[in-house]
Amino acid sequence: MLIETARTPSLLLDINRVRANAARLAGVAKQNNVRLRPHIKTHKCIEVARIQTKGFDGAVTVSTLAEAKAFAASGFTDITYAVPIEPGKFGEASKIARSGVKLNLLTDDLATARALDEHARKAGTPFDVFVKIDCGTHRVGVEPDSEMAVMIPRMISDAKNIKFAGILTHAGHSYDARTVEEIKGVARHERDVMVELAARLRGMGIEVPTVSIGSTPTMNHIDHLEGIDEIRPGNYIFFDNFQATLGSCSFQDTALTVLAAVIHKDLDHKKIVIDAGGIAMSKDRGPVGLDPSCGYGRVLDLAGVDTGSRLTSVSQEHGVITDVGEEMLHRTKVGDRFRILANHSCMTAAQHTHYNVLENGEIVDRWAILRGW
Repeated sequence: MLIETARTPSLLLDINRVRANAARLAGVAKQNNVRLRPHIKTHKCIEVARIQTKGFDGAVTVSTLAEAKAFAASGFTDITYAVPIEPGKFGEASKIARSGVKLNLLTDDLATARALDEHARKAGTPFDVFVKIDCGTHRVGVEPDSEMAVMIPRMISDAKNIKFAGILTHAGHSYDARTVEEIKGVARHERDVMVELAARLRGMGIEVPTVSIGSTPTMNHIDHLEGIDEIRPGNYIFFDNFQATLGSCSFQDTALTVLAAVIHKDLDHKKIVIDAGGIAMSKDRGPVGLDPSCGYGRVLDLAGVDTGSRLTSVSQEHGVITDVGEEMLHRTKVGDRFRILANHSCMTAAQHTHYNVLENGEIVDRWAILRGW
């Protein structure tokens, strides 16, 4: 199928770039002798996950139990649910575990760990449980030098029905960096904090089977991974406007765009309106700290070449482009197509039901996106 005839708005996924991105990060993992457990929340797609895990053991990271169920049903049997578990989800987690899947959970709360141990006893479904560590993002997790960073691992290690899987962190604050040097600093800190905590726990007689780290920015700029067992980047498979502006990748690495049609042109106000609004794009403002004019995405032509314009505003189903050059404005007509490079590919992909797989300029396949919680 030709791009010009595809329904809009819809997702275009450049499969050659996906394969190249997968190979690049796989090389990082193999060179550093660590397990790659990619975070599939970026794409929520079985076919993409198979590309990512080729040559590895098939382990993945998910952000919802719906993702865990869907991937388990498609043959993925080693899954980490990377959101702190809460008691209301114990029963659903047990059902997934009983299906034959190794479902790893995480917590940063002592009372929850105790409750999970009791639930596992009653349900007969033991879990491997990570303790979530805060390495600087300050979203969830225990501080690495806190009393709880020792108490929770010790409690889980001593429990009869759950098993201590290790310590896990995510340097989400790497997205706030403004230079590559800042990202490198965050990457080193993420690694060093976890290696030091693992050594401290082991010195207290607590076995730490796995030290798990990794965001896309940090894993693309880390100097070494000594003392680390596992990395869990996710966005790297698609990248996006944010990552390219941040310096985690080049714009030639970005694999996901939204195909949109022109529905209105206004010569007097020098604007173009497309049929991709907040629902198709998400309202993630992206790298506004680095590029105040980033809007809601970069406007590309059908060949993927940057036009220099931005999607400046969105409502539910309308996207407005106002920074339009005279030549582009006059040659554009209603019905023409543009490709919008999303600010945040994870958020944008989650708005859609499927990818149109693009190879050498043509749509060659359609891959489902598994949504829900």
